[in-house]
Amino acid sequence: MNIAALREQITRARQHETETGQLKQQLEKQLPHLHPSIHLPEADAQGALARFVGAYIDQVPELLEAANDVAREAGIESQIKPVLKIAEQYFLQPPAITTTHLGLGCLLDEAYLAHRLVEEVNDLYIKHFNQPLIPLDTTVANLIAHQLIGEAFANQLDEVVHHSVDEMLNDQSFALESVEQYRDKLSSPDTGAAWKRWPCLSRQLGVGLELDQSA
Repeated sequence: MNIAALREQITRARQHETETGQLKQQLEKQLPHLHPSIHLPEADAQGALARFVGAYIDQVPELLEAANDVAREAGIESQIKPVLKIAEQYFLQPPAITTTHLGLGCLLDEAYLAHRLVEEVNDLYIKHFNQPLIPLDTTVANLIAHQLIGEAFANQLDEVVHHSVDEMLNDQSFALESVEQYRDKLSSPDTGAAWKRWPCLSRQLGVGLELDQSA
């Protein structure tokens, strides 16, 4: 995993933002039009949104590095590393679909791809093993990022993720002789303990979703 390259890309994007304020302007325009389910602190809505985007992007290298470490320690690196490498490549060599964006705005798209890929793989592991590989709930954060990116474009990014997962993992991937040993590794307390430091990202930053709008 080339974690240093990911962090360098984020550093360059932050410098671009400092020089241009592009993402800040984008968020200011979006703020009045956000879906009413997105809950922001009234005192500093735009600032909270900017911090959320920054943390969402910053989390990707740490998430991939930790996932790689957990997979190696659990003895499941051969199945997990290809997944993580695809997420890494979303950052280092983003799909052509994202090339019209620059700076942190571009990395928001790429971070969404990486987070969604991990989310989809988690869903597969829940299906086959009745528990997630990575007990990190990014669902709310991904829904908020989806709204910020925009429905039409985010749906296109989702298609990229679905195609990647379909190409990489299928039912045959889980029909191996080693599955029972693999299941034991996944249920190891050591594997789960390594993820306890990851809180719900959106809740940590004071950004959330209020899904019931009937009140």
